[in-house]
Amino acid sequence: MPLSAGIQASVRTPGLGRRMGCFIYEGVLLFGVVFVSALLYAVLTDQRNAMQGREGLLIIALVLMPGLYLVWYWSQTGQTLPMQTWHIRLTTAGGQRVSRLRASMRYLASWVWFLPALALWHIAGWRSAGALMAALAGGVVGYALLALLHPQRQFWHDAVCGTRLIDTRPAAGPSAAAPPGRVSPQ
Repeated sequence: MPLSAGIQASVRTPGLGRRMGCFIYEGVLLFGVVFVSALLYAVLTDQRNAMQGREGLLIIALVLMPGLYLVWYWSQTGQTLPMQTWHIRLTTAGGQRVSRLRASMRYLASWVWFLPALALWHIAGWRSAGALMAALAGGVVGYALLALLHPQRQFWHDAVCGTRLIDTRPAAGPSAAAPPGRVSPQ
């Protein structure tokens, strides 16, 4: 159900700190998705050496399975577990539920968090794990800060895909104004 113009104006964008906390939590959960995917791939392909079937492993475990996980949650409920924890929901720009196609587009566009840093790391000829981590961290922080330039403080891949992140924290009611243990005056 789309949001009316008045409701859309009152919908808050979660703060950048909350979104980055959710981003980190999402990474922790995606580690499990990648681990289980890699284990299943290794068992099903009878992988005996890390270099055997490496390309298939990278595609399935690092790209396909995280994509399926994210697209499914975004299109079904608008929230992954970390998004539920941080009270953040993904909707279309008009406030509707995100379709699988739009969620897939968002997943592909969200690689902008990592691809420029990976390209820099590769082009510059850096080969150490430390240089890779520094490039990725710098890329993530730089891209996150770009949201401050968006009029609604949304990430740019959301703007391109016609999606938005909204704050779903419950509104403070009259009982929230009274100190704990006291009843508010009627």
